[in-house]
Amino acid sequence: MIVNSRKRKTKPRQRAHAFRSQTQTPYLSVIIPAMNERRTIAKVIREAKKIHPNTEVIVVVNGSKDGTKRIVMAHRVTMLTYDEPLGHDVGRSIGADAAKGQILLFIDGDMIISHKQLRPFVHAVANGTDVALNDYSGPTHKRVVHGVVLAKHVLNVMLSRSDLKGASMTAVPHAISRRALEIIQPSQLSIPPLAHAIAIQSGLIVRAVKRINVGRLNPVRVREKQGDPLEKLIVGDHLETMDWLSRLRGARGGFSDLTRQREIVR
Repeated sequence: MIVNSRKRKTKPRQRAHAFRSQTQTPYLSVIIPAMNERRTIAKVIREAKKIHPNTEVIVVVNGSKDGTKRIVMAHRVTMLTYDEPLGHDVGRSIGADAAKGQILLFIDGDMIISHKQLRPFVHAVANGTDVALNDYSGPTHKRVVHGVVLAKHVLNVMLSRSDLKGASMTAVPHAISRRALEIIQPSQLSIPPLAHAIAIQSGLIVRAVKRINVGRLNPVRVREKQGDPLEKLIVGDHLETMDWLSRLRGARGGFSDLTRQREIVR
């Protein structure tokens, strides 16, 4: 199933550099978007290489001005570079399109996660799961729950997968099979909630595999007076996906109207 959707960014004008170190077909492709991650990227790459002996690491360096590109080049991995910032989601989409592995694992350049914690996602896909999710739902016990957390829970309810709670392709780490990539399509990965919905709607096996608290690992963003600068963008992606699902399944998203007789009041 292929869905035409908007692009978050305009198409990058230039691919500045691509270096490939792999000579054999990789079993695993680890995709890492990175923008100004010189403090962490070396450790992230080292952990990625330890996951499996036949691993291709793809780092999508975009909009970096702090020497990230130089550090990545020193580690002799596949590197795709762009002068302008793309955003993590677009970076994952580009990396997935270039990936050769049978399993694709998505992580971020600013989170150092042990290879031992990452292996369960790969093992799950190797054993038949198409989309192996981080079993992280976000904090729901707060008096005011973050909009993204709410959106992820609502989308899973609409998809009849309330068992996933807030687990979603919006959060890393997550891994997908080559089959899942072919069905979802790399371009749709730029809108993670839509990719998530396509996977479930298409009948792929989607499971929450292991919990990694990325809320603690993720660096605190600079908060604007209006709140989290990414909240509106990510919630908007979920609303776009809900609209797609409603158009696909009907106005009620596939749910029945039970005993209501709405025509009486029209």
